[in-house]
Amino acid sequence: MKVLACAIPVGSLLGRHAVEAAWFQDAWRAPLHRTEAPATDIFIAVFGHRPTWMKQIMIARNGVAFLFGLDVPTNAEIMRPQVRGSYRVGDKIGAWPIYALTDNELIAGRDNTHLDFRVSILKEGDCVVISTICTVHNLFGKLYLFCITPFHKLGVRLLISNAVEAGRL
Repeated sequence: MKVLACAIPVGSLLGRHAVEAAWFQDAWRAPLHRTEAPATDIFIAVFGHRPTWMKQIMIARNGVAFLFGLDVPTNAEIMRPQVRGSYRVGDKIGAWPIYALTDNELIAGRDNTHLDFRVSILKEGDCVVISTICTVHNLFGKLYLFCITPFHKLGVRLLISNAVEAGRL
């Protein structure tokens, strides 16, 4: 199995109401060979290995977003994400605060004036499902998602595929 688009799992801590209310949602299923790995390690295996060109694009995006008064991660959080020995709700993993954490699922994200987003890393047997939901608050949020969605879909799938091919999952 390679990386496949799928539905957000019903049992995700994202919650059915939040998923149904989301303006945008996607989910990707990938094989998981490190089934004993905690969800935090899986998150780092995927999002902690962004190519330099992707990091540079994110920094440029954040520069523009900052001008609009949005909360953005620091350049250091993007270029050199810190990896901790353990995590708990409220800690940052990479550039994002952790909202929920169990043995099988991690939910991180960011709330902002234009939209809130959550990413879920959910272990399901010998697979992992990485889901994203975005709830918009205004027209700017809708315009932002319209512009960013094609890059998000390509980027997330690329990061997951790279993690699979490199044996990090």
